[in-house]
Amino acid sequence: MPPTFPPDSVGLVTPQTARFAEPLPLDCGRSLAEYEIVYETYGTPNADGSNAVLICHALSGDHHAAGHHEGTDPGKPGWWDNCIGPGKPIDTREFFVVCCNNLGGCKGSTGPTAINPDTRKPYGPDFPIVTVKDWVRSQARLADRLGIRQWAAVIGGSLGGMQAMQWAITYPERLRHALVIAAAPKLSAQNIAFNEVARQAILSDPDFHHGHYYEFGVIPRRGLMIARMLGHITYLSEEGMRTKFGRELRAGAPNFNFNFDTEFQVESYLRHQGRAFVDRFDANTYLLITKTLDYFDPAADFDQDLSAAFHRTLARFLVVSFTSDWRFAPTRSREIVRALVHAGREASYAEIPSEHGHDTFLMPIPLYHELLRAYLARVAREASGHAA
Repeated sequence: MPPTFPPDSVGLVTPQTARFAEPLPLDCGRSLAEYEIVYETYGTPNADGSNAVLICHALSGDHHAAGHHEGTDPGKPGWWDNCIGPGKPIDTREFFVVCCNNLGGCKGSTGPTAINPDTRKPYGPDFPIVTVKDWVRSQARLADRLGIRQWAAVIGGSLGGMQAMQWAITYPERLRHALVIAAAPKLSAQNIAFNEVARQAILSDPDFHHGHYYEFGVIPRRGLMIARMLGHITYLSEEGMRTKFGRELRAGAPNFNFNFDTEFQVESYLRHQGRAFVDRFDANTYLLITKTLDYFDPAADFDQDLSAAFHRTLARFLVVSFTSDWRFAPTRSREIVRALVHAGREASYAEIPSEHGHDTFLMPIPLYHELLRAYLARVAREASGHAA
C-alpha cells in the first residue's frame, strides 16, 4: 500500500540532477570544468515562471527541503517541511519552489565526495574552496536551465540568508524579493573562532589522513562528531537548553567515575546529535562550508560599505531575527536593515520572540509562520499579476 501523507504535504518527491559541461570560474582562481547540481522542485510553474521561489540551505542542509523520498521514514520529511507545502507559508499551490544541494555539498552535487575526472578518485581535499558568490553563480545557471528568468523570491535562513543577500547584489534584476532569516552581513571573530575549533577537531582526528580518508576506508568520526557537538551548542540558547535539559542527571545522582561517561541529559543529547551527523555528512564538506561561511563579506567588494553593496539591489527585503539567537544575534540583522535603509531600499524587519536560539528559523513558531505567510501572500499576488 502506498504511503499516505497529510493534505498539506508535497508528498513523495524525486531529486533531479542538472549536469553542466561549461566551466565554472571560482573566486579562488580555479574553475570546475564540469559539475552536477542535485535539486528538488515542489509545486507547478506558471506560464512565464514568475512564481518561482528559490530556497537556499544552511551549512548542514541540502536539496531535500520538503516532502518524502521513496522508502524513507515517513516521520522524517525534508528539513523545512513545516514551511513548504499546500497551505503552508511557502504555499506550493501558489509557488514553484526549487531547492538545490550547493556545490561542495555531500548530497549529490559535485563536491569533495565526487569523482575528480582528472584522477578518477574522490576530490577529497583537492576540491576547490567555494564562496557564496560561487554558489549564487551556479544557482543562476540552474535557473537558466529551468527557464526561470527572475525569482519571485529567494529565501534562506542562516547561511541560506547570506545567499539571498548575495543573489540580490549579484543579480539585482533576477529576483523581486529577498527573505533573509537569522543571518548576518559577515561572521564575527567569535563565529570564525567557533568554526576554527570545529575544523581543528576534524583535522586532528587520526583517521582524517589529510582529507584522503576515503582511500583508507575510514571516516574521521571523532573529529566530525565533536565539530557537530560544538556547532550544535551555538545553534541553541541557554534558555532553551535549560528548559529542555536543566541539569538533569540520567541516573539521578553523580557516579563519581573517572570514565567521563554521559551523566547529564544534555551530554547524552549532544553525543546523539554528533553520532547521527557522522552518519549523514562528510568531513571534507564540513571543512569547506565553514570556510565558505568565514569568507562571506559582500561589503568587501565595496570598500567595506554594506549600504553601497545594497545600493545596486532592486529586490524588496524581509529580514527576520530571533530574540534568543546569539550565533547571529538580532543586532546583526539590524545591521543589514540599516544598510538597506541607508541605500534607499525597501526593507521590512521583524524580531520574533523565541527561546530556541539560532535553530528557531527551522521551527514552526506560530508568529514566525504567520509573518512569512502574510509576506509571501503579497509575493504570490504579485506573481499572479506578472503572469496575467
